[in-house]
Amino acid sequence: MFVGISTRKKTLFRWATPLLFAALWLAYVWGAMRAPALRHGAELDWGVLSGGLDSVQAWRRAFADGSVLRLYSALFLHADWIHLLGNLVFLLIFGLPAERVMGGWRFLALFLIGGAVANLAAVLAIGVPDRVIIGASGAVSAVIGAYLALFPSARLGVVLPLGLFLEFVRVPASLLIGLWALLQVVFAYSGPTFGAVAWPAHIAGFLFGVVFALLTRAAIARRLRHSRGY
Repeated sequence: MFVGISTRKKTLFRWATPLLFAALWLAYVWGAMRAPALRHGAELDWGVLSGGLDSVQAWRRAFADGSVLRLYSALFLHADWIHLLGNLVFLLIFGLPAERVMGGWRFLALFLIGGAVANLAAVLAIGVPDRVIIGASGAVSAVIGAYLALFPSARLGVVLPLGLFLEFVRVPASLLIGLWALLQVVFAYSGPTFGAVAWPAHIAGFLFGVVFALLTRAAIARRLRHSRGY
């Protein structure tokens, strides 16, 4: 005779990553359907402008007129579909496993706060005034940083061309992410040589993600124990 015993183990449903994925995609579709002039106007209205938060008075004005919220709204604007696609792919690769252990609300906070911190870093680092900063790259960089802190021994699958064949190999995530982070530093140091990309936002977002995951590691561990019935 078999008796079913209920447990407290729950399926760790992931909703924040799909929600952010859909929001980023829909925001881009909305912008793409508008006339170029209107789309450019939306970027100026909702994107972050460099050189605008360099004094106490500027911060006061930003809070007074609500323009400080641009640090968040800029996350959902992208220059083109390639810009969007890169962020969506990395969001799925690193966001789904990170959210699985962090939980939806903590992951959402990581994305939004990390993205705002990254945009702020770009605002302060870019010397040219009134340059529009848009995109979720800084927020996704925060997700990558959190992933590295949560899964330091993880391995990622990479497809490499070997002669006439493609070989699937598993490489330590710390190696790939470390190389990626190093490139961000090199590109940030080189400046506009590597295109109109806010490299400081990537670096700041990545560092924020690492620190955020380390500081919340105890709370994450308690959440996992609770979900598994311990």
